[in-house]
Amino acid sequence: MTKKSILFCIIFICSLGTINAQKEVCNTKLSIFHENVKAKKYDAAYEPWLYVRTECPNLNIAIYIDGEKILKYKIENSVDDLKLEFLQDLINLWKERQHYFANRTSKGEYDAKICQLQYDYKDNFKKSNDELYDCFNNAFIADSKTFTHPKSLYTYFSVMVDLYDAAKKTDAELFNTYDDVSEKIQVEIQNYSEKLNELVLKMESGEALSSKEKNRKKVYESYLKNYALIQGNIDAILSKKANCDNLIPLYTKAFEINKNDAVWLKRAVSRMYHKECTEAALYEKLVKQYDEVSPSADTKVYVATILIKKNKTAEAFKFLEEAYELETDTFKKSKLALRIGVILKKQKQYSKARGYFNKALKLNPANGNPHVLIAEMYGESAKHCGKDNFYQRAVYWLAAKEAKKGSRVDPTLQKLVNQYVANYEAKAPTKEDIFLRDMSGKTIEIGCWINSSIVVP
Repeated sequence: MTKKSILFCIIFICSLGTINAQKEVCNTKLSIFHENVKAKKYDAAYEPWLYVRTECPNLNIAIYIDGEKILKYKIENSVDDLKLEFLQDLINLWKERQHYFANRTSKGEYDAKICQLQYDYKDNFKKSNDELYDCFNNAFIADSKTFTHPKSLYTYFSVMVDLYDAAKKTDAELFNTYDDVSEKIQVEIQNYSEKLNELVLKMESGEALSSKEKNRKKVYESYLKNYALIQGNIDAILSKKANCDNLIPLYTKAFEINKNDAVWLKRAVSRMYHKECTEAALYEKLVKQYDEVSPSADTKVYVATILIKKNKTAEAFKFLEEAYELETDTFKKSKLALRIGVILKKQKQYSKARGYFNKALKLNPANGNPHVLIAEMYGESAKHCGKDNFYQRAVYWLAAKEAKKGSRVDPTLQKLVNQYVANYEAKAPTKEDIFLRDMSGKTIEIGCWINSSIVVP
């Protein structure tokens, strides 16, 4: 062996020893800061954590999970320039995580977290609404699949609204952002509903949930509640800004350019339908074009709404049935069944409506809304179903019973269901009525379209 080879071996061995020694130090300090974080001793964890982050950034994902907790503590307990330093360092940490642990760091999720942090502390960062919107918009475009947090989706839309109110964004830009966010919310609602349905079906079969499954159920219900909340909020915001007077000229002007764009047509038709601009000639024009460009279950429902307006109900119901048969996705089919049920309910076609509501329940048992809508129909029919006043008022017990099913499968409906139940029970026969008729514990058969029975309390 030559002197040069010997020297190279010595250098290599020394370097290897240095690397191993450093890794050993990093592992020791990793253990120290991790234990301190578990004990919520964030100040004690800071120095060993900073060393490992700097010297061994790809050692363990705990550097970034624990580091986020450490820096958030530092942010909460600092002010002015020092606070800004820690805020910026948290952003740097998330970017480092994306670099060193890309396979465990969803781009959309972490880009959105960076934007949300800058929004929550915009006075510290001195960020304008234009900059914040660009941040959220770029994150959404880059990876909308993992841009899922309810708070960030709401913030993304609210910043757009601020820019619209400042005359920096157009009606079309506002509506497009609303559609992007709203469609994303619906994707996530479907995602968590399907996960929740598995657990609901297990419970309905008589099986007990494990502790892990109970926790998952709470998480799924929490997300569904939050998505429903922000959907309601952005709908309320847009309802003040989108009305027929705005929509009709906007879509009239843009029709020729977009008449072969199925996504644009779908959004235009949907918005005009939900804003009740269905009397406008443009609505019928949009629906027919949408059905021609991209015929689907969706378009058949819209055609049906036009036929109903023209009192062609028999033809309309055929389109609704066709729409239901066309849909193949289970969750979308459940939403469609619910939607058809609502249309039939408005037409006082209660028996047919209940049939579709029951189909919706079978396809998506975690959605309690069909139970509430069936209860409404029972309540609306009470005066017409029963041989005398007592029997008619007994229908309200059935309505209350049906409404309660809604909150059992969907806790987010609890407040609404409580209001319905209180209203129905107040209209039902009193204890005195039951005593005078000697009906306690007896079963009452309810005829007409309801065709059911209820046990008198």
